[in-house]
Amino acid sequence: MKVLISTDIEGIAGVFHAEQTRAGNGEYEAARRWMTLEANAAIEGAFAGGAIDVWVNDSHGGFRNLLPELLDPRAQVVLGKPRTLGMMAGLEYGAALVFMLGYHAKAQTRGVLAHTINSFAFARVAFDGVELGEAGLYGALAEEYGARVVLLSGDDVFAEETAPRFPGARFVVTKTATGQSSGVTQSPASVREALRAAASDVVRQQVEAGRAPAATRAQPQAVDCELRVQTSGLADLFCQWPTLTRVDGVTLRFSAASAEHAVRMLNCLSAMSFMLR
Repeated sequence: MKVLISTDIEGIAGVFHAEQTRAGNGEYEAARRWMTLEANAAIEGAFAGGAIDVWVNDSHGGFRNLLPELLDPRAQVVLGKPRTLGMMAGLEYGAALVFMLGYHAKAQTRGVLAHTINSFAFARVAFDGVELGEAGLYGALAEEYGARVVLLSGDDVFAEETAPRFPGARFVVTKTATGQSSGVTQSPASVREALRAAASDVVRQQVEAGRAPAATRAQPQAVDCELRVQTSGLADLFCQWPTLTRVDGVTLRFSAASAEHAVRMLNCLSAMSFMLR
């Protein structure tokens, strides 16, 4: 069984403030270590459950947060950007199962550090009329590659909004949100133990069910994306891209040949937004 672990930082136990997610300070150094150790627990559990290959995708910010020397040496680590599949880089190696660790709720919700891809630029993203956060967007991409999302972790708001999107998947709740930058966290050690056990269980179940070790790509389906941005100036900028249609001052639409292409477009727009910061 081949497994891809995508690891973000905002949903990690003990992380509540944006300073903990940004390089250049001691709080970030602590948070990236917690992120690495949670990923490591999932790696250990995946191998215990019967995984034959595991890739760990660093999925936060500049994609250079994980500390590879702390990870199980059997795993391979996907680092750095830009890369075509973003938070799902590693799917191209044939992963059949996906874990999403340390994820967060979508923009405009009360989840801890909630946002969708880019908090400066994006207020709402919908595929075919359904609003999605990062887990939903990248889950759609994973499914196009024939992979199944089977384990997710983050705060309670993330779990509640995401569970309907992935029926049957396991969730590990790392903390309870009381606001954008506040809440009650589980201890990092207890979360790691829960992740290790859940990862072992879900991989073992898939192995026993006879799921193929590597995924087979599905036929992509066209996607209509509606994007609400934070300011009209961002809409002005993004509409320089000729395939985007402006609906109103802050709402744009575009069509894509697949979920992968839609996510890649969103990531390109996110990168463009930096010229207005």
